[in-house]
Order: sequence, then C-alpha cells, then structure tokens
Amino acid sequence: MTHLLSIFALGGINEIGKNMYVLQYDEDLVIVDCGGKFPDESLLGIDLIIPDISYLEENKEKIRGLIVTHGHEDHIGGIPYLLKKINIPIYATRFTLGMIELKLEEHHLMRDTSLVTIDQDSDLQLGSIGISFFSVSHSIPDCLGIVFHTPQGNIVHTGDFKFDLTPMNHQRSDLHKIADIGRNGVLALLSESTNAERSGLTPSEQMVGSHMDEAFMKADGKVFVSTFASNVNRVQQVVNACILTNRKLALLGRSMVNVVGVAMERGYLTIPDGMLIEAREVDTLDPGRVAILCTGSQGEQMAALGRLSSGQYRDVSIHPGDTVILAASPIPGNEKAVSRIIDNLFQLGAYVIYGTGSTTGMHVSGHGYQEDLKLMLTLIKPTYFIPIHGENRMLHHHRMLAESVGVETGNTFILKNGKVVDLENGIARQTRDVPAGDTYVDGISVGDVGSIVLRDRRQLSEDGMVVIVLTLNKSDHRILSGPDTITRGFVFVKSSENLIHDLNRLIEKTVSELLPEERRQWSVLKQNIKKSVGQYLFKHTRRKPMILPIIIEV
Repeated sequence: MTHLLSIFALGGINEIGKNMYVLQYDEDLVIVDCGGKFPDESLLGIDLIIPDISYLEENKEKIRGLIVTHGHEDHIGGIPYLLKKINIPIYATRFTLGMIELKLEEHHLMRDTSLVTIDQDSDLQLGSIGISFFSVSHSIPDCLGIVFHTPQGNIVHTGDFKFDLTPMNHQRSDLHKIADIGRNGVLALLSESTNAERSGLTPSEQMVGSHMDEAFMKADGKVFVSTFASNVNRVQQVVNACILTNRKLALLGRSMVNVVGVAMERGYLTIPDGMLIEAREVDTLDPGRVAILCTGSQGEQMAALGRLSSGQYRDVSIHPGDTVILAASPIPGNEKAVSRIIDNLFQLGAYVIYGTGSTTGMHVSGHGYQEDLKLMLTLIKPTYFIPIHGENRMLHHHRMLAESVGVETGNTFILKNGKVVDLENGIARQTRDVPAGDTYVDGISVGDVGSIVLRDRRQLSEDGMVVIVLTLNKSDHRILSGPDTITRGFVFVKSSENLIHDLNRLIEKTVSELLPEERRQWSVLKQNIKKSVGQYLFKHTRRKPMILPIIIEV
C-alpha cells in the first residue's frame, strides 16, 4: 500500500509576504513559517494580512509542529494569530525564537507555548517525517533551509537565501552540506524566487560596510541611517562606522529598539558600552558626534523616518547639513511613499543618500540573484521543482532557470496558494485544492473585515456619505418631521443648499408615493429612498456616496 505525500502553500507561493507552507504525509502535517503581510493603500484600515488557516483548523489533530526558517515579519508575523486557534510546538533557531518571543509577549501567549531551539545540526522526528537542516545566508541571523525525509523521498525547502562567501556575521550557506543533500537524492525542491529576474550573483554584505564608513567620515552633521530593524548585519555596520568616527548612537522606532535588544542579549550584535544614548540627548550633543539608527526605510508615515521628515518627531530634528542614508531598497509598491519622504528630507536641507543598493552601495539584497538560484538547483538536483516566494513573473523566470540547469521540462509546478502537489511512487501531480486566501487583521479583530466592509470603506473614502433622518407617525407612517439630510465627505453644505433642498423634496415625494403597507416595511421604505436619492445625486454630481436612511417612529 502506497501513501500520499502532499505539498502546498496557504500563503507566499505566488506573492511576497505571509509565507506559510505545509507538508503532509498520511496523518502527519508539518507547517513551515507563518508570516504576515502589510496591506497596500486599497485595504483601508487593515493592519496586517495573514494566511487563511481554516484547513489547519479542520486538521489540527494532524499537526506535529511549526518550523520557522528565520525571523523576518513575512515568516513570523502570523504566529500569534495561529497559536490563538491552534496551540502547537514551534521549532526555530536562537535568534528567530527571540524575535518570536517579542510577539508572543505582546499577545500574552508565552506561558502556553512550547518553543524548541534548533540549529543546522538538529535532527527531528515529527510523526513519520524526519527533518534535518542546513544553514543559509540571508539578511538576518540564524537562517535555515529544511530537508524533509519521508518514505516517498526527500523534500527540500531552501528558506530565504543567497550565497555570500564573506557575510558580516560569518554565517555562510553550507555548500558542502547542500551538495551532500543533493547527492542523496531530492524528490522535490521548494526554492525562493524573489530575485529570479536579476542576473549575476548577489553582492556581498562586506561592500556595504566600506561605503557606510566612507559616508560617516564625510558627514559634518548628524548621520541618520534608516534600514530594516531585523537587518542585524546592517546595524552592526552602523555601529562599526560610529566607532570609526567616534559617534554616539541613538535608536528610534519600537521595532529597532526591540530587535537590537534581542540581538545584543543573544550575542548577535556587539555595541560598546556608553555608545547608546537616549533620543532626547541627540540635540544636546555636537551634531558631528551623533548618529541615529531608525525605522521607516519603506516610507511608512508613522515610522521614525516618516515623522522626522515631517518635523513631527518630538525629541530629534533633522537640520540643514545632516546626512540621511536609506540603507534599504524600496519594496515594490512602496516607491511613491519613499519618494515623498525623500522630497521632505531635501526640503529640510539634508544630504540624502538614496536609490537602489547597487547605485549607492548602502544596501545589498538578502535574496539570491539568478546565479545563486542556479547554484542551489545544481547542487540539489531535484526531480521536481516548485518555485515559491515571488510574484508570478518571478516564478516563471525561476522555472526557466531550473530548466537551464537540468530540471526536466514539465517537472516544475507554478502554483497558487491552496494548489496541492501530491507525490506518490515518485510521480507528482497537481489535481486538487485546499482552502487558502487572505485573513485581515483590523485592530483586535481577526477575519471580521471582508470584501463588503472594504467596499464600504472605499466608497466612504471616495464619495463620502449622506445620512437622511426621517420621523414618521407610528399609526399612518406619514412624515412628521424631516427629512434632515446630513453629509460627510460628499459636498460642502453651505455651497450646496439648493442641492440639499431639492433632495429633501425628492425624499418627501418618494415617501408620499409609497402605499401605506410599503411605508410600514422599513426595508422597503429605506430601499426606495436609497434608490431615488442615489439616482438623483449621480445625475447631478456624478458621485455615488454611501446613503444611510434613519427612520424614527413616534
């Protein structure tokens, strides 16, 4: 009797963000990563997007654990929300667990969660699935690739990786171990595709350090550096530049303070005693002896750099002659927000170093370019290939790279979230789906906001609202007072008195023309008012505001 091995993603396979992958063999199910994704401007009021875990809830008795490849938000951001529904053990490296613990403490989940420390030499047995690991380089410490040893064959998940032979933290991708894994035979490879369109090899982190030192030495005023809080290598490079130029260092942004705290506590970051200062001390010191490390490199308005650029940060100001370094490239979709902040910084008189990492030397990607991806494929030599962690065009580029180094044409699966690859007797097929999609986090509510609520929010943001208040006689349902029409975000009432007057007369006419039994049915009454008012307003204004009739009986 043969047994089915299934691989699928609930998030992250044809997108960049909210990564969650599932491997299932018979009655044993293992999850890889559980990330979150920040919303774009169309998702009004949404704080975070996480994967739909309805399939996991239905099969929670089969889940043997969650393995986390590394500590970036798009790989750990959804963990607290998963644990609130399904309490399962989490396996991760020391630094990654430190990042996860910050989230669990915030959500009051530390006491009830089992956290297991692993490293590249660990071996696990989760049900019928054996698991081993290999180290990879990325832009955050302690990153792992995963090998699943199943009766059907070995499955490899690379995690996020690049091949950097001179990394800042000396954590290299383990070429020898990866080659050994390939020699032992790999049935299927899941490999990230973020930079599948970019030719060549990813530049080394060492390049950034020399450029950072040079910028610090040239700066006369304060130096502001904005980067991802989780990029501990970049933080260490800023610290090294401060040592070189005898500067004190202030940290701005909650995530920056938290990550630096975890990195120092666990030995991944070295900062000399006396270097760190409080934000309120910055403007009291000689500008040439101060540096500021802050969040906001992606143009977030409420992050530290956004508030600094608009002069709204309480304790620190940017003055003419200060240097601002954006040590991160904009994530696709964030370019406009980043440009707005850069414009504001120039208006403040700052010297701004910005642009792609290749032009400024202040950033290198943590994701492998085409030659890195081809090297991974060449070492692993998979029978089947599933490109992940990239938009559709990136997945297709990665497929072409795989075929160029020997993966047989037709053995690559370009999937969407929820599409299942089943492997049986060495043969892979994609014929079925599981539920997958987005779950929206809005404040403390999870999953309560759906497409209808978002549609209403968009309508309110675009055309405003019109509230119509009517008081009816309870016995015959004729109008006693009103209608009173209140608008918000639709028209300026003082300059639209004729429109409002005509609108009120139309409402009176609409109500009076209804039969008595129709006026008694509030749903019918409201529907007729909304229809007539909506048609009238669109005819005269070409707008479609939200219309809210409020009926009062006395």
